[in-house]
Amino acid sequence: MDAFQFIRAESLNSATKYGVGAKFVAGGTNLIDMMKLDVERPKVVIDINGLPIDKITVASNGGLVLGALARNADVAHHPAVQRDYAVLSQALLSGASPQLRNMATTGGNLLQRTRCPYFRDTAHACNKRESGTGCSAIGGHNRMLAVLGTSEHCIATNPSDQNVALTALEATIQIQGAGGNRTVPIHSFYSVPGVTPHIETVLQPGELITSVTLPPPVAGKSIYLKLRDRAAYEFALASAAVVIKLNGKRIDYARVALGGVGTKPWRSLEAEAVLHGAPADPVTFRRAAEAALKDAHPQSENGYKVELAHRCIIRALTTATQSV
Repeated sequence: MDAFQFIRAESLNSATKYGVGAKFVAGGTNLIDMMKLDVERPKVVIDINGLPIDKITVASNGGLVLGALARNADVAHHPAVQRDYAVLSQALLSGASPQLRNMATTGGNLLQRTRCPYFRDTAHACNKRESGTGCSAIGGHNRMLAVLGTSEHCIATNPSDQNVALTALEATIQIQGAGGNRTVPIHSFYSVPGVTPHIETVLQPGELITSVTLPPPVAGKSIYLKLRDRAAYEFALASAAVVIKLNGKRIDYARVALGGVGTKPWRSLEAEAVLHGAPADPVTFRRAAEAALKDAHPQSENGYKVELAHRCIIRALTTATQSV
């Protein structure tokens, strides 16, 4: 770990003035690990735990505002989240361990880095860690890595559960920086690797996530289904977040997002198009799953993820509609 300057932010304005070379720390459940591995080498680390952005409040339009410092455990167990946004509560409780959920924050989770083994090991080439060096995962050990949104420069998987649920809920992200404030829909927040896998989000140097806003709840059902190698403390091989509303036996509203298979939390507009207005039956669900994975590009060890994701989507849709 390289030497760095440590600063406790006294205000939002003071926190966002440092720019390039600075990193924010809250729970530290990801950043500190990356620093120990020499993957992250910030010159300045800014402790933001004292800032007043940790509350969970009702928005003026009936939605919910999650402060960036709201801990994952607090969000998962919040009555309004459990009642109106069950998919988010389920996603958070499926991730990490109780101890980590007590520390990890909403904003930090949005910025969680990949667990690709080559990204975490500085002995190997990785375009995400050091642009232009190559991607060791292509042709290497890639069983856990992405099949959607990949490029010849990177196939690293986004590891988050929270952010898959937030994508299905169409959350918006509030950001503050030296240049002012802005709001970004979550589907526009993340970048696919393309030729610049080191650019993961639209955040500019010095910008800080201050909150996440959930829209008013949909009068339907939602579910998060996670498939993994073991029952706890494990990243998804494939996951599906579904928000769905029926009108009789037909689907009136559907949002589908996938985890474990994409280079970012992966919203499937293709699956949603199949579902909208269609009967809630196995044929429709199978067609939606096929549409969601039609552009998959599996590698040498992760071809199984295509069929696994198919089954995950079908099971999530079946479970959600049976409980309506």
